Amino acid sequence: MLEIIIDEEFQRLLPPLDKRDFCSLEEDILTYGCMNPLVLWNRILIDGHNRYAIVTKHNLPFNTISLDFNSRDEALAWMIKVQIDRRNLTPMQLTYFRGLHYNIEKKLHGDVDRITQNSPRGQNDLLEGSTANRLSEKYNISPRTIKRDGQIADVIIAIGKESTEAKNSILSGETHISRKQLRELSSATEDGIAEKAAEIETGKYEAGKTSATPNATNDSANRHPLVTEIITQTNKFVKIVQSPEANRDSIELKKSIRSFITNLEDIYKQI
Repeated sequence: MLEIIIDEEFQRLLPPLDKRDFCSLEEDILTYGCMNPLVLWNRILIDGHNRYAIVTKHNLPFNTISLDFNSRDEALAWMIKVQIDRRNLTPMQLTYFRGLHYNIEKKLHGDVDRITQNSPRGQNDLLEGSTANRLSEKYNISPRTIKRDGQIADVIIAIGKESTEAKNSILSGETHISRKQLRELSSATEDGIAEKAAEIETGKYEAGKTSATPNATNDSANRHPLVTEIITQTNKFVKIVQSPEANRDSIELKKSIRSFITNLEDIYKQI
């Protein structure tokens, strides 16, 4: 039997299926067998990690196919493109994979940049930006967004090295952290990244927390009482719609929206 290698870096690249989706996949394989072959590169598994976990757990037969790549980075680039094309990704997962794609493509084309490193600055800028321009057309977003996605992907990877749970919480959307906040962490120290990962893992992270500015005020004494009520109701609504239940159950989501609208209408009548 062919020995299959599980590479930890390749495996960490992929967000795990949630429990419901994994159970559904397991049920399908137990009923119909493992119909899709596992994909290998130099005996390393590059596609089918969940299927492999299920067939080995139940000692089921499976098929494999092998692909040929010139380097590890080429294999990673292929894996990333497969994930983007195949999955119903959360917005943060899509950002993450686009960023990984950009970073890998830059690494793959590094020889071009080194060859032209003594060229005029404008020419270097054009060559360095070519990857972003090409991927921006592929994903129908701006080159600047692609580059920002690359920053975000690096930060998420850094958080994942400190805590797999924190990384998965960000990618699943369970932890609501903005892209701007993630980009700001790109300049953080290792201790800063570790602290943020711990906050997310332990549930102590506060979404949208920002430092006060001279123009901002937290003085609620002068605030209209109905404004306070609006803020309270809005915060409750945001917390509800961010829950896994609301994201999976359209009926519950509709109920939450209707309740929020009703509360706002009641406040409106009091003004």
